[in-house]
Amino acid sequence: MWRKRIVGIGIVFLLALCVLLGRLIQVQLVETNHFTKHNINLVEASVKQRSQEMLLDNGRGTFLDKNGDSLTHQTKSVLILFPFLNKMEWNSKKVADIIGTSEYNVKKSIIDAKDPVVFGGKNPLELTSSQMSAINQLKIPGVFAAEKKFHINNNIAEQLLGITGQNEEQLQKRYPDRELVGTTLIGLTGLERSFDEFLLPDGESKLVYHVDAKGGPLFGLNVKYVEPANPFYPVNIRTTIDTELQEMAEKLVDEQGIKKGGLVLLNLEDNTVAAMVSRPQINKTNPYQTDGVNNYMLKQQIVGSVFKTVIAAAAIDNKLDDANTQYDCSKKINGEQDPNYQHGMLNFTESFAVSCNNTFGTLAKDLKEIDENLLEIYAEKLSLTSLVGWQGSIFHSAEFQQFSGEEKGRVFLNEEAKKDKNYVALTGIGQHEVRVTPLAVANMMATIARGGTKESVRVVSDIQYKNGTTLYSFDRQELDGEKISPYTASRLQKLLREVVTNEKGTGRWFQDLPFEVAGKSGTAETGVLKEGKQLHNKWFAGYFPFDNPKYALVTVNLDVYSDEGGVNQLFAEVVKGVYEKEQKSAQ
Repeated sequence: MWRKRIVGIGIVFLLALCVLLGRLIQVQLVETNHFTKHNINLVEASVKQRSQEMLLDNGRGTFLDKNGDSLTHQTKSVLILFPFLNKMEWNSKKVADIIGTSEYNVKKSIIDAKDPVVFGGKNPLELTSSQMSAINQLKIPGVFAAEKKFHINNNIAEQLLGITGQNEEQLQKRYPDRELVGTTLIGLTGLERSFDEFLLPDGESKLVYHVDAKGGPLFGLNVKYVEPANPFYPVNIRTTIDTELQEMAEKLVDEQGIKKGGLVLLNLEDNTVAAMVSRPQINKTNPYQTDGVNNYMLKQQIVGSVFKTVIAAAAIDNKLDDANTQYDCSKKINGEQDPNYQHGMLNFTESFAVSCNNTFGTLAKDLKEIDENLLEIYAEKLSLTSLVGWQGSIFHSAEFQQFSGEEKGRVFLNEEAKKDKNYVALTGIGQHEVRVTPLAVANMMATIARGGTKESVRVVSDIQYKNGTTLYSFDRQELDGEKISPYTASRLQKLLREVVTNEKGTGRWFQDLPFEVAGKSGTAETGVLKEGKQLHNKWFAGYFPFDNPKYALVTVNLDVYSDEGGVNQLFAEVVKGVYEKEQKSAQ
């Protein structure tokens, strides 16, 4: 009996030993880099237990402005102190003398530290090259002067550039064939998302100091500087953003109290984004907690009377722009007397200048009788209903898009609405189901200013290797599809200018600007009530200077009461700011 028990116990011990051996094989040989469902890298974890690290650069690529300056990060020369200095005697006074502070301040900075620290914390002390050299010549273990990359907290164009985060599920879904640790940052929105594959880190740059079990230094080992072996990666993304104009635009949008909305400023020389602002701002603590994560300049919005530009183009081509035809601009589109506007009888050009709803509701119905598809055809000719951001083939990606999350516009939601004259009339004034993005509206103005040529909008000019050489350049690109004729574009240019020069025009406020402006206003009813009052979208879209167009600009204030504005003043201030910048450059 006792023999059976001994054999049984032996078998149990043998099985337990086999389990432990199997677990050891799993840990040591099989799943060393991807242990458990959390993909823990046991080698890295082991090293971290025996070392203290200061991350200098996470290795992810960065964004540059048009001049090559970083938009998202700043590299600073800083003093780095390791916490084990608290347990040893070191020449803290000499270090303090070199950086021009007290010995007390130097020691205080690490007194409670568990990890390496940058002297100065959130506002690090920047060292000169001579200070860096002097500190490193001391060769004090745990005291180093090095260059460290810092994220710029008050980033400009934050929705355009986008945000990053850790999402292991998305990481594996996007890059199933790449060996990436679960903590790798990936782009979640904006250009960070569009260019994520190029921006992925090839490895981190860091200072590593090996320590004993108590956290003290192993003096037999020097500090180790770890950096990626590839001198070309990660790449940098060179945008077309003009930092001076972008900073000005951000400031002006906030000064005008734009809570939801923003602006798009295009450089017509190459049809690129010079500045783009979206509000509300991103909530830094929880980006998805508010609407700030959305770039409203790429989202469908109710456009209102700006859409009359499309009706005007169709009317010109279909000979409905007779100067002798008069429209009753004291009436609404349903024939009732208009309580707000009493413009009397006006012709086509005058109607466009004062934004007469009855004229363009009537013209939309007349166009429907000619061809019920005309409104959609001309919206497409003016690039309002297609994606206008640069898209095409780049390396192995056949459908690459620069603007992540850009939405298409639309004119009608269904075929039945095209046949209903009341819906068509509402569509003619940019209401009902008309939806367009501010970016597309800016591109429409650019198309008209260029004489009808449709181009895609670029916000990135180049992808650059780490050493500054070019990996890929995004060339100018014409948009597919039909376009308006040069004659039609010329007529639209005059109409848009009339909006400003006419004494009753909706853009008469811009007559005294340093640049001559052409454009179109828009006030759209959203159908949304707040405290019993209708909310509106306020727009002004145009280009300048009129005789030699260089910029297209759209300003928009979304979901505001009818007596709230901001867009006209914002438009005017941006034009003034651009003029002042050009005057400085000319000096």
